[in-house]
Amino acid sequence: MTHHVRILDDGSIRGDLDAVVQRVHEARRPVALTGAGISVESGIPDFRSPGGLWSVFEPMEYATLSCFLRNPEKAWELYRALGTTLLDKRPNAAHVALADLERAGRLAGVITQNVDGLHQAAGSRTVLEIHGDHGSLHCLKCHGSEPFTKAHLEPGPVPRCASCDHPLKPAVVLYEEPVRAMEAIDGLLRSTDLLLTIGTSAEVAPACLFPAHVRASGGHVIEFNLQRELHEATLGSGGAFVEGPASATLPAVVERLEMLREAGRPS
Repeated sequence: MTHHVRILDDGSIRGDLDAVVQRVHEARRPVALTGAGISVESGIPDFRSPGGLWSVFEPMEYATLSCFLRNPEKAWELYRALGTTLLDKRPNAAHVALADLERAGRLAGVITQNVDGLHQAAGSRTVLEIHGDHGSLHCLKCHGSEPFTKAHLEPGPVPRCASCDHPLKPAVVLYEEPVRAMEAIDGLLRSTDLLLTIGTSAEVAPACLFPAHVRASGGHVIEFNLQRELHEATLGSGGAFVEGPASATLPAVVERLEMLREAGRPS
């Protein structure tokens, strides 16, 4: 039976958190998969939530490669709105907890569906971005790149490449473009024995396929989320669902892992 742990608003815990911590402690090479939910507490709305970007910009109208190539001015309405949403956002305790796990040798890397760069800002070193990042602009013609700055958010002409004058686009994956880093992601998933899924709906390919892939390879899955998204068969008897905001649940796991480490030290 899957463990169900709940961390309440007052910090109290319902369920066997120690069993979850033990699973992480015993894993040889854990990997994290993060989605929009981990960044909501940093003030970045889920694109698909009410009031999110997709309620303002129809994705198949604004967020396709065809739109950018045909009408970059229109596409940049979305890019500027996204850039404004991400502006000056900071990592929260969940991002910091994952960076702490990596520094302690308890996390092999982070696979993220987010484009906000908050994992790197928190100190994570191995971050594989399925959908690219919004921190840079690139040229589809000559492959040049430059940082995305606040000046690019101002209304006006579409930014153009300094080398070839072609319109620039953020280094995010648009519809009709291939996702990024799949070779490196496949390598991480092949080597992991524990996948931590954090703040993801597990609905969008290819990320939605990763938990089942890890389970089929003999690994375990632990879901951290406000509500359960993964099926019982995916979590399985060796998995767990940890309910609550990631900024509370992940630090709680890190704290107890540190307690285990301290307890194991020779006196």
